[in-house]
Amino acid sequence: MGKLTISAEINKPVDQVWEAYNDPKDIVNWNFAHESWSCPSSENDLQVGGKFKNRMEAKDGIFGFYFEGVYDDVKPLELIKYHMEAGREVETNFKALNLNKTEISVKFDLETQNPEDMQLQGWQAILNSFKNYAETKL
Repeated sequence: MGKLTISAEINKPVDQVWEAYNDPKDIVNWNFAHESWSCPSSENDLQVGGKFKNRMEAKDGIFGFYFEGVYDDVKPLELIKYHMEAGREVETNFKALNLNKTEISVKFDLETQNPEDMQLQGWQAILNSFKNYAETKL
């Protein structure tokens, strides 16, 4: 299994970016790759050993699944590491570029069911959705 990295620059301070990225009341507003999808529920216990569980659903109701993981490392305003059930790992870094700009980079293990470019596009689309939410709604 290889790893891929995506990133985005968010025109907001790192503390606001961190909060919106991790608060379930915000997560449900941005955690989807396409407007035909939604995230109707989110639970997040952001601490080492804590778990998150996000419901992902097609808006037409035809398909849905839970995206879940367990936190391995949390450094507020800097780093989140977690693993998913299949052992795949994800590392998210937050870097304040200046007082009003934050870079988020996400490195994730590939899965075996979908092509690499599809996974890259999907994860990047979700991060782009977060960027749009953070810059227009916060």
